[in-house]
Amino acid sequence: MRLTTPIHGLSGANADGRQRSDASDSGSAGVKTMGKGNILIADDDAAIRTVLNQALARAGYAPRATGNAATLWRWISQGEGDLVITDVVMPDENAFDLIPRVKKLRPDLPIIVMSAQNTFMTAITAAERGAYEYLPKPFDLNELISVVGRALAEPRKRAQRLSAESTDGMPLIGRCPAMQDIYRVLARLTQTDLTVMITGESGTGKELVARALHEYGKRRNGPFVAINMAAIPRELIESELFGHEKGAFTGAQTKHVGRFEQAEGGTLFLDEIGDMPMEAQTRLLRASRKANYTTVGGRTPIRTNVRIIAATNRELQQQIDQGLFREDLFYRLNVVPLRLPPLRERLEDIPDLIRHFLSIAEKEGLPPKGFEPAAIERLKRYHWPGNVRELENLVRRLSAIYAQDIVTADMVESEFATAHRAPFPDAQEANGDLSESVERYLSDYFMGFGQDLPPAGLYTRILRKVEFPLITAALAATRGNQIRAADLLGLNRNTLRKKIRDLGIKVIRTPSV
Repeated sequence: MRLTTPIHGLSGANADGRQRSDASDSGSAGVKTMGKGNILIADDDAAIRTVLNQALARAGYAPRATGNAATLWRWISQGEGDLVITDVVMPDENAFDLIPRVKKLRPDLPIIVMSAQNTFMTAITAAERGAYEYLPKPFDLNELISVVGRALAEPRKRAQRLSAESTDGMPLIGRCPAMQDIYRVLARLTQTDLTVMITGESGTGKELVARALHEYGKRRNGPFVAINMAAIPRELIESELFGHEKGAFTGAQTKHVGRFEQAEGGTLFLDEIGDMPMEAQTRLLRASRKANYTTVGGRTPIRTNVRIIAATNRELQQQIDQGLFREDLFYRLNVVPLRLPPLRERLEDIPDLIRHFLSIAEKEGLPPKGFEPAAIERLKRYHWPGNVRELENLVRRLSAIYAQDIVTADMVESEFATAHRAPFPDAQEANGDLSESVERYLSDYFMGFGQDLPPAGLYTRILRKVEFPLITAALAATRGNQIRAADLLGLNRNTLRKKIRDLGIKVIRTPSV
């Protein structure tokens, strides 16, 4: 059962219809019962108090409810209650201001926070203040009962508090159920040093999540160092990660400090980990296992103390099956998997995202804008191949090139037609000339970076994307015969063998029929 508010037909009256003298105080009169535990409830919504009272009582607990923070504090200071369930916003005090006093007086008392302000910062603040769990409204009653049972069964531990920080500026935007689940996981992960694997399509915000984990976590005073595997030539990745000694290879004129050393005491974000070559994967696995590494050309092991967060838009299990990614490294990095939903799975977040991007655009000097409802509905019907990044760039473009204060559906439609020729290309266009397909791909690719340029090395990356399917198709057509495939492609046999090895292509010979 999912609890929604408001619930009509419930009031602060007693069962016989007489109004209580204190409508905000219900349940036992402070007498310790022999149930599973005494639960203190604080919420200014009488309907929620009634439903929680009934649900907890049916589960064998002894609930007691109030509609204000003052009464809740009085009960807690008198030593009552084995667990607290509280809303954030109450008439007399915000629960986030109350919780630190509670944790100081009774550090082992578990507190479950509820809130209709379903934002990332609500979840983070709940964790910072020492709450056991955060539940966004509306919530599932069965889940709440499960959380209560888990909290009372676990040994009491003082929650580690983060230093008080300003909560201005939301690093992540969205209130849909999928984002709520992510917020709750992130709030827990900020208290740990666990390795996280973030998966999701390009443009979903994987680096934003990694930065949030760092900036609100235990290592926030250390450096955050990001490296994109797809943006670095394969032969230089090991040097970039671990550094190299002078003279280690041709062109190594001086000693180079690697990203592991730069991230010491902080967080190392390995973006597009699926593009890491096998040799570097082996070295990374050894470093993560032994917490030390050697530079390229070096012999002395260097101790390392970094938290690793990895991200990819690839299906790593498929790459493992193809022999392109080490299975043992996958399990080493995939301690906590976190999937970011594409924008098409969270369309209800588009209005919040638009407001956020418009605010940023205005701070950057662009004129203030608004979106008419029809324009927002048109955006919700779009398929968003570039995800949140594409939406951000569209909002910036609309803010910059149109003089009107209100963005209309016609403006949005015009931008879709200009940027993509058609929002949904037909089959004939999709199967057109290869050069036209590449041109459309590159147009979308560059648009994804807005006013910035893509990372250096674009030529090599694009060739690699074309070479892999081309050589794979040639090998499939020749049933794995590399001599015939080389003739088909017009390549030297040794050149083809080197490309197969460099690209990590798995060759399977099949008999002719």
